[in-house]
This record gives sequence, C-alpha cells and structure tokens, in this order.
Amino acid sequence: MQHDIGLIATVAVGFVFAAVMGYIADRVRLPPLVGYLIAGVLIGGYTPGFVADGSLASQLAEIGVILLMFGVGLHFSASDLLAVRGVAVPGALGQIALATLLGIGLSSMMGWSLGAGIVFGLSLSVASTVVLLKALEERNLVNSANGRVAVGWLIVEDLAMVLALVLLPALAEVLGGGGNSTAHSASELPLALTVGMTLVKVAAFTVMAIFLGPRVIPWLLTLVARTGSRELFTLSVLAIALGIAFGSAMIFGVSFALGAFFAGVVMSESNLSHRAAADSLPLQNAFSVLFFVSVGMLFDPTVLIEHPIAVLATLALIIFGKFLIALCIVLLLRYPLGMGLTVSAGLAQIGEFSFILAGLGVSLGLLPREGQNLILAGAILSITLNPLAFLAADLLKKRARANWPSFVERHGKRKREALAHQLEIINAQREERSRQHQLEMQQLIETFPLFAEVDEHSQEELLLLFRPKSAAPGERVIRTGDRGDGMYFISSGAVEVLVEGDAIRLEPGTFFGEMALLSGGRRTADVVAIDFCQFLVLERRDFNVFMARHPGLRAAVSSMAKARREMNVSRRSQDHSLDAI
Repeated sequence: MQHDIGLIATVAVGFVFAAVMGYIADRVRLPPLVGYLIAGVLIGGYTPGFVADGSLASQLAEIGVILLMFGVGLHFSASDLLAVRGVAVPGALGQIALATLLGIGLSSMMGWSLGAGIVFGLSLSVASTVVLLKALEERNLVNSANGRVAVGWLIVEDLAMVLALVLLPALAEVLGGGGNSTAHSASELPLALTVGMTLVKVAAFTVMAIFLGPRVIPWLLTLVARTGSRELFTLSVLAIALGIAFGSAMIFGVSFALGAFFAGVVMSESNLSHRAAADSLPLQNAFSVLFFVSVGMLFDPTVLIEHPIAVLATLALIIFGKFLIALCIVLLLRYPLGMGLTVSAGLAQIGEFSFILAGLGVSLGLLPREGQNLILAGAILSITLNPLAFLAADLLKKRARANWPSFVERHGKRKREALAHQLEIINAQREERSRQHQLEMQQLIETFPLFAEVDEHSQEELLLLFRPKSAAPGERVIRTGDRGDGMYFISSGAVEVLVEGDAIRLEPGTFFGEMALLSGGRRTADVVAIDFCQFLVLERRDFNVFMARHPGLRAAVSSMAKARREMNVSRRSQDHSLDAI
C-alpha cells in the first residue's frame, strides 16, 4: 500500500540537514541559524539533490512562528505593551514610512512602478519576529526594558502589516497591478469600506482578547490541570495557541502570529503560565528551526550572480538604512542611546511578513519576480549578518560612552527613568503573584508535611483540586452514616471526632474523612468544629484519581488511617476494661 510521505520526508530531511549544518556553523563560530538557512538552500528547488516540499515546509514554519509568538505572549503582558507605547507606536510607524520611501526610491532606480516600489519598501520595512526573539534570547534581553521596547515595536509593525495585506488588493488596480486580483474579495469593495471593516475586525479581536480572554482561558486551563493529566494539559496549551491563532486569522483577518501572541498574553494571567511555557518550549524550538529551513528553500542563489549590485543595495537598505532610521527615531523621541542601538540592531533584518507581502505583490502583478528574489536574498543575508549588527551596536555604545559620557548619561534620562519605573511596577506585580503562589506551596508543605513526598507539579495540582470550606464552632462537619464525600485537611481551627462517646481533638496539619473514601463505606464518626475552621477538601473523585497516580501517598494515608483506627480500637478496649473494674 503506497502512502504519500511528503510531510515525513520534509520534516525528517529538514531536521537532519539543519542539525548537520547547524553544528558546522557553530564549529566555525557562526550562529546555528545560519546553518539552518544553508540547510534550506541545500534541500530547496534551486540546488541539485533532494528537493523538499516547499509548501509543506512553509506551513510547518508557520506553526513555529505561532508557537514562538505564543511563548513571547506568555512573558509579555498587556501592561508591558502599554508601558512601551510611547516609543513603540511612533517608532514603528515612522520606521515603516521612511523605510518604504527608501524602498520606493531604490525600486525607481531599477525602473519599477510605484506599486512595485510600495510593495518592495513595505517588505523591507518589517523585521522578522523569529530572528529578533532569538537574538534577544541569546543575549538575555527579552525581559529587559530595551527588549520589551523592541518586541512592542515589532508588534506594532505586525499590526500595520495586517492592514497593508488587506489594503494592497484593494489598491492593486490603482497602483498599476496586472495580476489576478479578483481572487481577493477585499478588492471588490470600496477602499473606505475595506479599511473600515479591517479596523472593526481588529478592534473586535482586541476587545475579545482583552476582556473575554482573561476570563475564559485561565479558567479553562485550570479545569484541564485539575484532571492531573500532563499530556492533556500540554495538548490543551497547544490547542489554545493554535486554535486562537487559526480562529483569529479566519474570523478577524489578523495574522497567525498576532493571534498566537495575544493568546499567550491572555494565558499569562493564569498561575499555570509557567507550566504552559515549559510544555510548549520544545515544540517552539523544533518548529522555529523549520522556519529558517523554509526561508532557505525559497532562495535562488543565482540572483547573487545576476544582480549583485541590486542585492547589495537591498542589503544596505535593510541593515544600514533601517538601523539609522530606528536609531534616529528613538533619539528624537528622547529615549536613551542604548535603547536605540539595541532596537536598531534587532530590527536590521527582514523575515516572514516580507515573504508574505512579496508573494502577494507578485500575485497581484505589482512586484516583478526579480523583486521577490531580491527580498529573499536580503532576508537571508540580513538574518545571517544580524549578529554583526548587535556586535556593532555594542561597539558604538562603548565608543559613545568613552567619547561623550555626559550625552549618553543625560539623553533620555527622564524617559528612561519613567519607563524603568513602569516596568519595575509591572515586574513587582508579576513577582508578587509568583511569590504568592510559592508561598501557597510552602504553606501547604509546612502545614501538611505528608505532601512533601510528591513532586512540585503534583503539589500545584493539589492546590487546584482542593475546595475551600469553612465551619463555625458547633457546626457538624461530618455525620455518622453519611456517604463519604471527601477528605478534609484542617488549615486552621480545630475539630472533635466523636467515636462512641469519645472525643478526639484534631488541629491544623491533620486530616479526617479518609477512612470512608479508602473503604468505600459510610462515615463511622461525627466530626464537630470547636473553633472557626478552614478546611481544604479533596472530593471523592479527585481523591481517587490523585491517589491512583501517587501510590506512595495513598500508602502513607492508608497507614495513618490504619494507625488511627487501631488507636480508636485500643482506646475503646481500655474504656471497657475500666468499666469492668
């Protein structure tokens, strides 16, 4: 029986070539991603040998972008975006406008139309999400002020590109396009209506992400975590990330990456966000490799020989032009030089949105095929050289501090301090939530040393499974003959267990109600609160499921229950002996 193994072949060969070339790149002191790009060139359609399925590779790469942006969202809350809006919004929009003008100028020198110049300039103006995040992660800058500004800047760029992707089909005929634009329904509508519909969709998506998402997604994640199944939890995290990314693209017209980013932002409000990040990290790394491989597969090396001057001009615009534009904008907005250099270095490359814009431009008849090849060449070369941009930024920062220390210290000081203060507040709130969670875990172990036997994930699961309950003095918590509904752990207060006239006092750190759950029978004693009590209740179903996964803990509870039962029997025997005397 024959099977189509295109997907398996693409993944297998892509990973093998990426692993080999990544290792070689590392040995010659180049970033591994350069090796991944070369691996893509080797298995692409422009070099001899095995040719992978480019369409499959691009879809797999899109999954990598989705998971990567989801991971960023888990660590980048809405408050982070609001904190950096003063520099990210005007900076991103200003850079897009100026870089697009430079692209139009370069395209006019090559004899292209205005429409081609606009597509070409827009493609060169937007940076790669994957490359920026990888660069920030390698330098431990993702959570720094400069890193957050760079990520916020990129998010604004992505939003602008979403609008551009919708407007291009509508403007294709006006800009001189000769392609098949009838396939794009947006072009059949008036421009004003198209823009209005796009803005309404993006606004609706934003409202749902901000107001509805934080109420639904953390609750759903907690519900799944209470099952105790790690594979189901991981599956649910991936389902949320990919489902929201796909749904937001289909319903609201935003990009997959942007939808996944907001899914991560919403999920970051949950106490389980760190588990979600840890579970999705291996898949993020694997599929991000396929992103670079897929980029390499699109590259036609002959463009370097046939159009070397155009390639160099395109590369200069991407690296030097965008670097200087971003740096000047940051400085004009009165932000620090160090921030400007970091942001400029991170954005001195192009990536996934550039490929999408170039492909759309070709299909609409706006951009010649040569322009698409130049964009791909510029992407691969700029991604390869991006580490040098960061190295140059570090050298410029050191040189500026040495030659103009007062300028470096004073320029943007007020805004730097204000931004640092805002981010400190956000970090303090985040750390407080984390500290509160750790405190709950610590208090659980200190109050109930029994749970020290299970791992940290299981302790977190217990916190989710417990149902809080309270009782006032004199209230009967358990009645003899009732069906066992749960096991009670005393957090505060005290109770008395009434067994055949005897009263046994139980205080915080102890538990009761386990015997009926272990035996499957009825309650054999009354339990009455003698103080204001707070309980953590593990209900019957949760008790059975949790204990089944932790036989050691079940054995310990059974042993303690047996000892308590024997003590009760011994006490009753002593009482009978005293009565006989």
